[in-house]
Amino acid sequence: MFNDFYGFEGKPFQLTPDPSFYFDSSTHHKAMAYLTYGLSQGEGFIIVTGEIGAGKTTLVARLLDELDTNQYVAAKIVTTHLDADDILRMVAAGFGLNIMLKDKAILLNEIEVFLRRNHQKGKRALLIIDEVQNLPIPALEELRMLSNFQEGDTALLQSFLIGQPEFRDKWAFAPELEQLRQRVIATHHLQSMTNDETKEYIQHRLKIVGWKGNPFFTDDAFEVIYQFTNGVPRKLNTLCSRILLFGSIEELDTIDNAVVSNVIEDMERDIASSGLSVKRNGGQYSENNAQSGLRREIIDNHVDSPEIDRLKERIYVLEKYVKIHDETIKSALEILASLMAQNEDQDI
Repeated sequence: MFNDFYGFEGKPFQLTPDPSFYFDSSTHHKAMAYLTYGLSQGEGFIIVTGEIGAGKTTLVARLLDELDTNQYVAAKIVTTHLDADDILRMVAAGFGLNIMLKDKAILLNEIEVFLRRNHQKGKRALLIIDEVQNLPIPALEELRMLSNFQEGDTALLQSFLIGQPEFRDKWAFAPELEQLRQRVIATHHLQSMTNDETKEYIQHRLKIVGWKGNPFFTDDAFEVIYQFTNGVPRKLNTLCSRILLFGSIEELDTIDNAVVSNVIEDMERDIASSGLSVKRNGGQYSENNAQSGLRREIIDNHVDSPEIDRLKERIYVLEKYVKIHDETIKSALEILASLMAQNEDQDI
C-alpha cells in the first residue's frame, strides 16, 4: 500500500533477509572481515553470534551471494533441535545428496565422497549452520568430526556457525567441545548499530527502492526510532514498515517525532492486548518483567517456547562450568594442603 503512495519500487523494510539490502555497519563490516578471513584460511570453524534480529542471516546471505559458484559449493542449514544422526542427514541433504533409508555409516561415506569429488574439481565445500544454538553437544561433535576429512594437508570442509549469544557459552565452556574449540579460527559477536548508523540504515534501504526524499524523516523522528529499536535491524524493519503504512494512510510527506510516537503507541497497545506489558523509561522502552533474563522481541510480539529451552540449556552449561571451576579449585587446595603437610614433616 505505502509502496504505491510513495512511489517505491519494492519493499524497503521486508523481514525476509535479502542480501541486496545489506548495510555495512561497523559491526557487520567487522563480521564480514572475519568471514572473509575464514575463507582465506580454508579450514576450521568461524563463529558469528548476535541477538535475535541483529542481521546474522542477512550477513551470511551476503557472503553466499558474493561467492563464485565455480570455486565454491555451499550448503546452508537452519537448525532445530536435531540429534547427532539428524544433523548428518541435514548436511547431506544440504549438499544435494540422497538421504533416503541410509544409516550413519553410509551417510558419512557419501558425504566424504562428495567432498573429495569437489576437491578434485577445484571446488571448496562450505557448510553454514544457522541457529546453531539449537544443536545439542553430540550434534556439534558430529560437525567437528566432519572437519577431519582431509586431502593431504587440505581440509575438505569449512564450517560457519551462526547463532544467538547463548551459543558463546556453550562452545567456550562445555568440556565436551574442547576439540571443536581448538578448530575455531575466528569469532565475532554482532552488536547493535549506533544512532548515526540507524539513520544511515533507514536511508540506505529507502534509496534502494527509489526513495527521493518523500517521505522526509526529521532528525527527531530518527532519534525516537533509535530509542525504541536500539539499532536492531529486525526491529527497525518492523517499526519503519508500520511508520510508512501510517504515513500512506494519513497521506503524510513528513515523518516527525509525533508521527513515530503515534505509531509506537499503536504498537504498544497491540502488544499490551496480547499480555506483554511495555513501559517507557527515561526515553527508552523496556519490559516490566526485566528480571526474566530473556531478550524478548517486543516489536515482533512473540514469546517462543524454544527460547525457554535455550535458556535452560545455557543455565545447564554454566552450571557445568561452575562445577568444573569448583573441582579445579578443590584439587588445587588439596595439592596445596599436601605440599604444606610435606613441608611440616621436613621441619620435624
